[in-house]
Amino acid sequence: MSRSTEDYLKLADRLADGENLTDEELAGILLSEDPEFDAYLSQEARRVRERVYGKDVYLRGLIEYTNYCRNNCRYCGIRAGNRNAQRYRLTEEEIIACSDAGYELGFRTIVLQGGEDPHDTDERMSRIIRRIKERHPDIALTLSIGERNKDSYQRMFDAGADRYLLRHETASPEHYSLLHPAAMSYEHRMQCLRDLHEIGYQVGCGMMVGSPGQKTEHLVQDLRFLQSFRPEMVGIGPFIPHHDTEYAHCQPGSVRLTLRLLSVIRLMLPEVLLPATTALGTMDPKGREKGLLAGANVIMPNLSPTSVRGKYLLYDNKICTGDEAAECIRCMTARVSGTGYQVVQSRGDHVRYDADGESPA
Repeated sequence: MSRSTEDYLKLADRLADGENLTDEELAGILLSEDPEFDAYLSQEARRVRERVYGKDVYLRGLIEYTNYCRNNCRYCGIRAGNRNAQRYRLTEEEIIACSDAGYELGFRTIVLQGGEDPHDTDERMSRIIRRIKERHPDIALTLSIGERNKDSYQRMFDAGADRYLLRHETASPEHYSLLHPAAMSYEHRMQCLRDLHEIGYQVGCGMMVGSPGQKTEHLVQDLRFLQSFRPEMVGIGPFIPHHDTEYAHCQPGSVRLTLRLLSVIRLMLPEVLLPATTALGTMDPKGREKGLLAGANVIMPNLSPTSVRGKYLLYDNKICTGDEAAECIRCMTARVSGTGYQVVQSRGDHVRYDADGESPA
């Protein structure tokens, strides 16, 4: 059924009022080609975002410390089967040095991100976490190191980790099987997310937009999952192919649809922490600024040594592989200011958590 601009604007108003739309209505929003609707949806997302978080933009200092990975996700440039990947693994001292440098630059959230590296034992990760938190007790420490068992997550939480990012990638088991080998399980991915929440992490999930085989109905399923799971963070970005994967020749995802989804997620989950991702900036030179104007409130500059940034390539043409961290933050601060928002020196916790990251529950 075709809709008029007025119909779409009413859907946006209902979303902003907290109303639960039908699957058919959500699908209609995602399929809209109406530019006036896009502008209005972004406006409403900004209004809701500013009501909750004001005009603050939170920076997360990203340390991509290893590109070894045991998995063979079909879309990923650092999958185990890619023999062309230039592998690296930062030493413990290098990781500490990166976190120290980030702290001096004003970052109050540090993100340790890597492939599922067998070298990352619970003992090693817990030791690194404790060392960083002992040196900088006022930071939030986020992990993004994939699927592990609940005991492992608990040990790292007890060592001082505050948050965990684990994209669900898709809320459709059928679609999940297209993106991952048989050795990886949709059910296990979802169990990991439940375990993280039960332990007490601030949890982030999310999906690629326009990934191979993705249908509108899959994105509606993603939105329903986010509604029910209620993560503290949602990271989405357009799918970008990597030349050493079986999906090398697939079309990349849509920036426009990614921005629309950012706005929809902001309206559905007003308190969520929502990054304007590097993938968005890779697809569009102004992508991260557009993301902020669509309802995002987080940006994740890279703190990794410049010598390894070009090796952590999940997809082709990734931006910011050469800038020093200090230059990157100066540039990003100026670009954020150009949108009417402001970078703040803060942990940037979800509003359900206090200044030390503790949940009142």
